[in-house]
Formats: sequence, C-alpha cells, structure tokens
Amino acid sequence: MRRRAVIRTAVLAAGLATTLAISVTSGPTAQAQDSAVSVRLLAFNDLHGSLQPPPGVRSQVKHADGSLVPAGGAAYLAAYVAQLRGQATRSLLYSVGDNWGSSALESAMFHDEPTVQLLDRMGVDASAIGNHELDEGYTEFRRMQTGGCHPVDGCRFGNTFAGADFPLLAANMEFDDGAPATLPFTVDYVEGIPVGVIATMPADTATMVTPEGVGGLRFTDELTAVDRTADLLDFFGVRAIVLLMHRGAEPVADNGPNSCEVTSGPARDLALRASPKVDVIFTADSHQQYNCSFPDPMGNPRVMMQGASHGRIISVVDVSIDRTTRDVLRDRASAFNQVVTHDIPPDPDIQALADSAAAQASRVGASRVASLSGDLTRDETRSGESALGNAVADAQLSAGSGHGAQVALTNPGGLREDLLRGADGAVTYGQTYAAQPFGNTLEVLTVTGAVLKAALEQQFQPRGDGTVTERILAPSRSLTYTLNRSAIVGERISDLRVNGEAVDPAVSYRVAVNKFLADGGDGFDAFRTRTDAVHAGCDLDAFTTYLGTNSPVTPPNTDRITVVG
Repeated sequence: MRRRAVIRTAVLAAGLATTLAISVTSGPTAQAQDSAVSVRLLAFNDLHGSLQPPPGVRSQVKHADGSLVPAGGAAYLAAYVAQLRGQATRSLLYSVGDNWGSSALESAMFHDEPTVQLLDRMGVDASAIGNHELDEGYTEFRRMQTGGCHPVDGCRFGNTFAGADFPLLAANMEFDDGAPATLPFTVDYVEGIPVGVIATMPADTATMVTPEGVGGLRFTDELTAVDRTADLLDFFGVRAIVLLMHRGAEPVADNGPNSCEVTSGPARDLALRASPKVDVIFTADSHQQYNCSFPDPMGNPRVMMQGASHGRIISVVDVSIDRTTRDVLRDRASAFNQVVTHDIPPDPDIQALADSAAAQASRVGASRVASLSGDLTRDETRSGESALGNAVADAQLSAGSGHGAQVALTNPGGLREDLLRGADGAVTYGQTYAAQPFGNTLEVLTVTGAVLKAALEQQFQPRGDGTVTERILAPSRSLTYTLNRSAIVGERISDLRVNGEAVDPAVSYRVAVNKFLADGGDGFDAFRTRTDAVHAGCDLDAFTTYLGTNSPVTPPNTDRITVVG
C-alpha cells in the first residue's frame, strides 16, 4: 500500500475556514533540461461496486460505427489502468465518485469493502464523493474513509478493514454550521510541480439521498465552491488544477466514446463558467460517454469528458505543465476515452479479489426466486412506464395491503438493472438484488386525493435553465390517470382514479412508497404531507416475495397512464 504524507493546514479564505490538504507523492526531482513536464491524467466514474463485468445494458460500449463491444470488470479495468500508466512517465489516477452504493451483490454484501480494496490496489490518487457514497449515511461514509469493522456486521470480507488509502473530496459538502465535512481538494507533486484536484457533488444531493443519509449536512452551489477553491489553490502557488465534477451531461446522440454531442445542460454550463484556473474537467453521474472541449470564461479551450460507468471506460488526458509557470499548456493537451475491452489479460491480483467476493456472494445470489414468462425490463413506453417498474409497484401494493395500501408508486431511479429470465425462465436473488439494490424500507402513508395529485404533478420539475426534469413514477395496477405533457407544469395530470373510481381531493387514501419517496426524495416533497405512516418491510423483500408468490410472473401491461399530449 502506498505511503502518503498528508499536511493539513488551517487557512482562512473568503471568510471561511477551509482545510488545505497537500498529498506528496514520491517521484524524481525536476529535470532542468525539459521546459515542460508531461503528465497523464486518468479517470473513471460511477463504478458502483462492479467487481465483475456488468450485466445487461451496461455490459457493452457503443463505438463510433455503431458496433457494441463487451466492456468493464474490475480485473480488466485494473489491467488497462496499469497499461495506460505504463505508457507514461508520470500519471495520476482519479475516480469521479459513486465508487459504491447501488452496488453489485458481490460488493454490497460486504458493505462495499472489496471495492475500497480494489481502489487501493489500483493506486487511486484521489476520488470525488458521489451522492451514492452517502446512501448509508455520513457515519458509514467516514468508516469507508478511515477503516474499521462495520458496527453491526463486523468485518465480513477479511478480519480487518483499513479504509481508503486515498482522499475522498467534495468542496461543497459542509456541516450545518458551515465547517467542511471532508477535504475540499488535494495536491500531488509531480517532479516538484504541484497538481491540484478539486471535487464537487451535486448541489441537490439532499434530494437524492434519504434524509438519514445527509442529516447534519448541506451541499452548497457547485460553481461557487469550484471558484473559491481554485482561488485558494492559486494563492498557494498551485497553477495546474483538475476538477472532478460529480455531475454529468446528457448528449443528444451517442456517436461513440470520443464524440461530443453535448449541447446543453448544467454540466456544460458549469464547464463554460467555472474558473479559468481549472484546466481539465472530468464528470460523472449521467453514465454517458463523451469527449468535449469547451471554452473557459477567458475563451481558452478546456477538456470536459466522461467515461460511461461501471468500469467500462477510462478517460485519459495527456497534459504538459510549464516548469516555470507551473501551469498547464492547454494547446498541447490531448484526450481520449479508452474502452475497457476484454481483449487484454485481466489483472490476476484483482481477478482473485473479484472472484473471492463473487464466490462468497454466490451462495446467496444464486438461489432461485421465481420464474418469468417474459423479461421485466426498464424500457420506457411513451407514458414513461416500464414492465419492471409496474411489477415493482404491484409488489409494493401487495406488501402494503396489510396496512390498508390502495395505491403504490415507485421511482425509476431505484430500478438499476433489467430482470432477464434465464434457463426455464428462472430469476435469482442476485438478479432481483441488482434490479433493486438500495434496501429501502416501505412506508404506507395516508394522504388526501389532493396530495396524491400534487405528488404526480411533481413528476415534472422546472429547472433554472427553463427546462423540465421528468421522472415518471411507476404506478400500481390500482392507479390510472391521464397525462398531458403539452399542458403547463402543475396541470398535466387529470382523470385520476383508484380502482376505477375518481379520486376525491378531500378523501384520504393509503399509498405505499419507499422511504426515499416518503421523505421527499427526487423532489417529491408532497409525500411529506402525510399522516399515519407505518413500515411495511423492505422493498427488495416485497419484490422477491411477490415474484415467488405469483411465479411464473407475466410482465404487466404498461397502459396505466394514458397520454393525450
């Protein structure tokens, strides 16, 4: 394990107490004969505990010619990292967050300790914190940083757990009193030249994580945090600066790993507006692939790129740093996205780690849950429904019926993999876990018809840039309504019915939702206006029980929402 000397100095900047962390990586002294130092910057994002090659739609990468190639897997990721680092004299490796959370069973079953070991062995120099690192709360996040066995389950993947041998960063995550909740940046020295890295989380992280996960924390404006921290680094003489931004773009088309079809969105806006002192931007969260260059506020070109997700791509930027100014020579930068294909030998050490975790998890994951007569996929119809979403909602309605549930709704973000039938239509516990990995509790709430309609109207949330974010909740079979997307926001839902009867705004209804939604996650704060909330078990248990009870399961129809505009 690498040794890292960390100097932490309290400084006062812009009236705020900030922590300065300088990580010194051993290396050769400066060579006077070279006017610039070449450094290879590598980054990956949204690994989500994928030790084995990811299944389903995330198992491949699309090339520029439209062909698909299998990609990902920790052993191949590590092998490509070693190969890419071996091609350069000097390199730094970053993760852009969501290393764990919504993880594959072979990682989640051991509280994601195998994934931290993977990152340590790969030699990650720094990582952004994504929203999923907080899925189990700040205390558990700190354990992943500093080590120690789980307070309830102990150490399940070995006798000890040392924690992360790299800093986890977020310049805009604070405690409620304004004190930094983690390091805002770190600095590595390459041949005596400092290279700083800043990281940010989404400012709306609190809407993505359960309230328990972010209790006592607040997430400030990303642009403000970047500019403030870049100024601080510049004050200390750090001129070469990388930004790990856990916010991604949505390209209008997918023309391969090295295309740039990013025409709008908050990530592009941040890239255009962030301090010109930042030289390279790696993004995350949207699970997309792109390789872009946008002008900074001074008009100088700046790389912004992302490498899909689940270890399928490594983003690479080769930069030259002037020895005198210690700044990046932007016009000499080159960038490419390297697909993590399976045509080189996997790293044997990492393969052994992944195989050990998979073998231990397989005893649980391989057990048969039920059979399907057809696949349950997340493919959305025009209404926004999917077969998997509707099946999960039906399962939650069934689980909540003992507490009077009349309706169930579930959020699409909680559905992470398709449920595909195997031999004889079989599906395993490992598959159902991959489809619904968060382990949310189910809550049955009493809300009025008016509140129910208000929650459905919140499926369309205006953004500051004039666009509208759409998140269609999967409805149980008992709920139907009409959707008109051409109507103004707030008046798009009509003819709302429960079991065929028109919903009365003044009448109370019992609604089953996961705790994330019950607490206002994804902006559905209408659900906070409720009474008589009771627990109805775990969402994954509800789903597996429903599948087993109704086996063989036929994919439900996706006709519960009628679209008229």
